Amino acid sequence: MIKNRWKSGIVLTMLIFVLIACQKTQHIFVVKNPPVDEKNDHYISNREPLIRTPFVKLPVGVIRPKGWLLKQLQLQADGFHGHLNEISKFLEKEGNAWLDPEGKGDHGWEEEPYWLKGFSNCGYLLGNERMIQESRIWIEGALNSQQPDGWFGPGFRSGGAATKLKGRTDLWPNMIMLFCLQDYYEYTGSTDQRVISLMTDYFKYLSQVPDEEFLVGYWPRMRAGDMLFSVIWLYNRTGDEWLLDFARKVHRNAAEWEKDVINWHNVNISQGFGEPGTFYMVSKNKEHLKAAERNWQKVKHLYGQVPGGMFGGDENCREGYSGPRQAIETCGMVEMMLSEETLLMISGNTKWADRCEDVAFNSYPASMTSDLKALRYLTAPNLVVSDQQNKSPGFQNRGPMLWMNPHRHRCCQHNSGHGWPYFTQHLWAATHDNGLGAVMYTPSEVTAVVGEGTEVVITEKTRYPFDETIEFTISSPKSVRFPLYLRVPGWCWQSELSLNGRPEKIETEPGTYICIDRKWKDGDRVALKCVMSTSITHWTKNQDSVSIDRGPLTYSLKIGEEYVRKGGTDKWPAWEIFPTTDWNYGLLLEDGRPAQGVEVKQRSWPQEGQPFQMELAPVEIRLQARKIPEWRLDHLGLVGTLQPSPAQTQQPVETITLIPMGCARLRISAFPYVLPDGSGQAWEEPETDGS
Repeated sequence: MIKNRWKSGIVLTMLIFVLIACQKTQHIFVVKNPPVDEKNDHYISNREPLIRTPFVKLPVGVIRPKGWLLKQLQLQADGFHGHLNEISKFLEKEGNAWLDPEGKGDHGWEEEPYWLKGFSNCGYLLGNERMIQESRIWIEGALNSQQPDGWFGPGFRSGGAATKLKGRTDLWPNMIMLFCLQDYYEYTGSTDQRVISLMTDYFKYLSQVPDEEFLVGYWPRMRAGDMLFSVIWLYNRTGDEWLLDFARKVHRNAAEWEKDVINWHNVNISQGFGEPGTFYMVSKNKEHLKAAERNWQKVKHLYGQVPGGMFGGDENCREGYSGPRQAIETCGMVEMMLSEETLLMISGNTKWADRCEDVAFNSYPASMTSDLKALRYLTAPNLVVSDQQNKSPGFQNRGPMLWMNPHRHRCCQHNSGHGWPYFTQHLWAATHDNGLGAVMYTPSEVTAVVGEGTEVVITEKTRYPFDETIEFTISSPKSVRFPLYLRVPGWCWQSELSLNGRPEKIETEPGTYICIDRKWKDGDRVALKCVMSTSITHWTKNQDSVSIDRGPLTYSLKIGEEYVRKGGTDKWPAWEIFPTTDWNYGLLLEDGRPAQGVEVKQRSWPQEGQPFQMELAPVEIRLQARKIPEWRLDHLGLVGTLQPSPAQTQQPVETITLIPMGCARLRISAFPYVLPDGSGQAWEEPETDGS
């Protein structure tokens, strides 16, 4: 009896020892942000006296796309943007000031660096030698253009659109080229010191320009946050303290975004609203970080009560034009994504990742044909005809704003390409405790140094945002301890975590990070399931219209699409798109919920790997609706404006199919709703039927 008790005591002691040992070797907990009390040993982060940000951006090329994201970049390389140097007159090398050692030429403004920013990074991520070598021509042109006093790039007659600035007075195009040079420097292993020398001498030159002559003109002042980011980037690599004074000079002369939304041009908003958040790294004044959030909220409150993460700014936001038929430039989308990616790195707040995914998954893909061989200038949440007819004054801009044409749309034609490459660069980040964070989810692979100096590879396998499960596999030459942070999206109220197939009990909250701090070994696997439930968003400021969401995706009516060739060339044709099925439905709600519920149907994955196609959408939602006969096209060919819900209709109940917004080039994403008895407010027909 005593002997058995003795054995039991030994067993109990051993169990306690094992439990304590496990606790010492593995911790799983939830945090709002990774810690910043230490500094990352392996990657360049903010130097003193800048604030230490929760995340450290990894160098270009460390993160590799996989799965459907890789497919987007391959399509981009094979599409119009990957061949824009063969299509665009702005990229003609003869007479181009960007390729002249003295910055002389008859053309050369924003288009070249706009294009190069996406083109070069797409080539880097794919290892595409054609694109890398073409990019090198323009990089060398910029590097070789620096003058003895520090100026580089176009310096004489060259100028651009909507500005009287010429040559050296226009600092805007150089801001974009600095990003291209920074990315090239990182991709090539930080060995080409010509980039550091050029940026140092250029900023020294600008530091001597009097304030009253610095950042003059419309575009430079509005978008000076880009230059500010580059100044901080350079300071973190050189430590030259005068750069901090220059950073303050840039902020001092930039548009005063810290005070309010001071301009309503859609791209200026997307690009400029976060400037005070960037300056926060210098000022350490949290009011600057709050100002970026306040700007974002104001724009969404006034013009962004629509699905898709963007807002109505079909050139400029205009009072009275805030419904879901108002559109946004493709430029506005990619610049919004980059601003949100930057603020995610600076603040660590998961809301910026949620917002970026909203734009990336729901709005951006629909701005182009699914083969990425043509794009349109404007895209709206509610858009059922995409032709070349003028839609002004319904849209502010005149002209063929909805024409899918690879030869048109100047700024968006060139700038649209940095959307997916920069998104890829921000999927993962380093942390100051020598760990890694998976901050946005798509199939990818990251190769990074962690812990005390071990290089690991983490492969992320998923079909997110179309599927709930995200799987991570660690490859390491030896066991290594480091923390791994996994974002819990703001919409995710239920998640499941497993480690090497074993479920882990952990209470998570939306908008946090799961930290797994343990000693990892080769082949370890982590699975995170973000349970996606179907929900309704009521856009009370837009006639109480409604949208259907599931996880990070919003769903649009599946509308038959007829593509009609209209212009372009045989190699690069242009298209108009017309509906072949009805679109004027109101969702049938009962007690605020879809009548008879919703049916979510997972479909087979597209063989070609491109999920953003109407006919091959991987997920469909089916629910009940009724037509509203009076809801028709107006005399411009735009969707008739929304009227108050519930809408009156006695049309029969039908089952309709919704697909992800990003799959729908023609779409209704913000619906009126109707009641089972058909009662409600009678709709008025548009003055003229444009159908």
